Amino acid sequence: MLFMKTKFLIIILLMFNIKLSADENIGIDTKIFKNLRCLVCQGQTIAESNSDFAQTIKIVVRDKISQGRNEKEIYEFLSEKYGEWIVYKPKFNYINSFLWISPYIVLILGGYLIFKYIRKRRQ
Repeated sequence: MLFMKTKFLIIILLMFNIKLSADENIGIDTKIFKNLRCLVCQGQTIAESNSDFAQTIKIVVRDKISQGRNEKEIYEFLSEKYGEWIVYKPKFNYINSFLWISPYIVLILGGYLIFKYIRKRRQ
């Protein structure tokens, strides 16, 4: 009788562990879907879109996750295939560094020009 109870407890724990693993994968693919741009629909993520392209990319992402790929590897794979445009938050590198830095440069330059204008006007 004790053996049956132990076996039953082990089965329950294994089922709970499998459920947790499945939930973790769902969270990962949802996060990835929200960071991928649908190339067919204008301004929509893969998660929001119902186009054939979006459905295909969802299948590809789920396959990559089941193969043990992490988020970074999936983004690299899709960027190589479709270009960096597919990722809403592209990685910081030399090629797109100007796009990341330019808003700060404009903000600082604009602040300097406003400061200079106000100072000149007071005098």
